[in-house]
Amino acid sequence: MTSARAFWEQHTCLPLTLDADVGDLLRYRRPGGAYVSVNVGYAPHSREDALAYIGHFTRAIEAHPELELATTVGEIDAAVPGDRIVVAFDLEDSAPLAGDLDMVEVFYGLGVKSLLPSYNNGNAAGGGCLDAVDSGLTAYGRDLVRRMNEVGMLVDGSHCGTRTGLDLSEVSARPMIYSHSAMRGVWDHARNITDEQARECAATGGVIGIPGVGIFLGPNTATLDAFVAHIDYAVELVGPEHVGIGSDYSFDADTIMEDLAENPELFPEEYTRWGTIRFVEPETTLLIERELVGRGYPEESVRGILGGNFRRVAAQVWQ
Repeated sequence: MTSARAFWEQHTCLPLTLDADVGDLLRYRRPGGAYVSVNVGYAPHSREDALAYIGHFTRAIEAHPELELATTVGEIDAAVPGDRIVVAFDLEDSAPLAGDLDMVEVFYGLGVKSLLPSYNNGNAAGGGCLDAVDSGLTAYGRDLVRRMNEVGMLVDGSHCGTRTGLDLSEVSARPMIYSHSAMRGVWDHARNITDEQARECAATGGVIGIPGVGIFLGPNTATLDAFVAHIDYAVELVGPEHVGIGSDYSFDADTIMEDLAENPELFPEEYTRWGTIRFVEPETTLLIERELVGRGYPEESVRGILGGNFRRVAAQVWQ
C-alpha cells in the first residue's frame, strides 16, 4: 500500500432493494481512499434475488462518478492516491447458491469476494450461531469451502456456529476471515466469536473484522469506545496483524427492524431484547484511525487494522 493509510470496510449493508442509492457509500469518503464490501443477500434471498441486487448495484456504481468496482487488490491500491471509494460484494449465506457449487465461480466473477456458509441458523452447509446445537460443517459445507478455495473467494465464519466456525479454520486451505464478528470475551452475545475461534482464524493467517453494531458491542452500546474495546481485546488475544474492521453498518436501519419482525426464526430474543438496534455510523467508524493513534498503537498496527490486514488476506486468496 502507499504511504497513506487506506481504509478497508469488510462488510456494510445497503438496502437490499432494486432502487437502493449507492451514493450512500460516499459516507466512507476520506483522505487515503476506501474499499467497501457491500452485502448482496443473506438467508431469505434466492439466487435470483442476489443476482438482481448485484445487477442493480453494479450498474449504479458504474454510473456514479465517485465510485468504482474493485476486482483486484491492485485496483484497491490505486484508490489510495485518488482518495476514491472502490466497492465489491459479499454474501451472508450460502442459500443463494441454491445447492450448486458452480455458482461460487459465477458469483465470484460478478464481484462477490467473500461468503459465509450459514446465517444464524443451520442450513445445508453448517450450523448457525443461534442454533441450540451446532454439529459443524456438513459434507456439502466442506465441499463448499474447497470450491471457494479453488475459486479464490474468502471463507467467512461470521454468523456461523462456534463448531462450524472452527471447522472452517480446519478445512480451509487458505486464510479465512470473520468479516464482522465482535469478541465474546468482551460481551457474551451469541453472535460474537469465542477466543478459540479467534485464535484458530488467526492460525490460518486470517483476520477478524470488528463490527459496530450496538447489540454485539454491549447492551446496544454503539459508541466509538465500545468499538475500540473489542479491537483492543482482539489485538491482545491474536495480535494486531489479525484484526480489522467490518462495521456491519446498515444504511436502512428501519428496514432491518422490519426484517427482525418478519423473520422471527432468524432474529430471536438475542436480537430484539434491546429494542431498536443502534449502529456506529460510518463517520464514527472512520475515527478509529485517530483513536488508535491516540492510544499509542504503532504505525504498522494502525495501518494493518485500518486496512492492511484484510488487504494482505485478499492478496493471498483472491484469484
